[in-house]
Amino acid sequence: MNYKDAKRGLPQRDSKVLAVINQKGGVGKSTTVVNLSACLGEGKKKVLVIDFDPQGNSTSGFGVEKDELEHDIYDVILHDEPIENVIRETCQPNVFIVPATIQLATAEIELVSAMARESILKDAISAVRDEFDYVFIDCPPSLGLLTINALVAADALIIPIQCEYYALEGVAKLLESMQMVKRRMNPNLEIFGVVMTMFDSRTTLSKQVVDEVQAYFGKKVFKTVIPRNVKLSEAPSHGLPVSLYARVSKGALAYSKLAREVVARG
Repeated sequence: MNYKDAKRGLPQRDSKVLAVINQKGGVGKSTTVVNLSACLGEGKKKVLVIDFDPQGNSTSGFGVEKDELEHDIYDVILHDEPIENVIRETCQPNVFIVPATIQLATAEIELVSAMARESILKDAISAVRDEFDYVFIDCPPSLGLLTINALVAADALIIPIQCEYYALEGVAKLLESMQMVKRRMNPNLEIFGVVMTMFDSRTTLSKQVVDEVQAYFGKKVFKTVIPRNVKLSEAPSHGLPVSLYARVSKGALAYSKLAREVVARG
């Protein structure tokens, strides 16, 4: 299905561009992008995922075969390929993706000499954003030029934080980058929400980390906490979001609940 044929679920609202970001790897960033967007799609919201991470986990998480791609986000950023030509459908109705491959890893260096290099992604998204209810950018786990592009393009950030020791380490650096972009290039940038991932109800540590993050971010922290869950870990190897792989698993139910919270926030 062409993305233009799918209808928006919230046409009365402005579309929202959300960068899912944490420069610390392994915090459940791509897991959140894939599963949150799939649950929103299931709820008849029209979603675009932009995989902006050279690892391409969101791309493979939706079962897109990277070897068969003619174009990906790298071509949009560096070769002026119109983003409309790169959007593909996924296994989840109403959810579309601009895929990424390892080729994107060289973009960081190539962007250095590009004109208006910080706003290339924003310009690309502006051509299609009104077609979608939500646009999610899966950011790379670093604070280089790709991430700056995502911060400039986004209306707001979703920050996944794992319920483990040193959880807040690095978040201060991320907020510094956010403030810098806010001052210079994107004055309306804000935090949309903080999502706690990999929560283990059996440990005191998980509960302590949630308390610590709530003390730091206050009401920005989503009420829904994403648990550690085997099905969540298995789903990517099948190229499926967890809602299609194991519908009644704890992971699927948690992301479904998070999707409702996201819609309620705007």
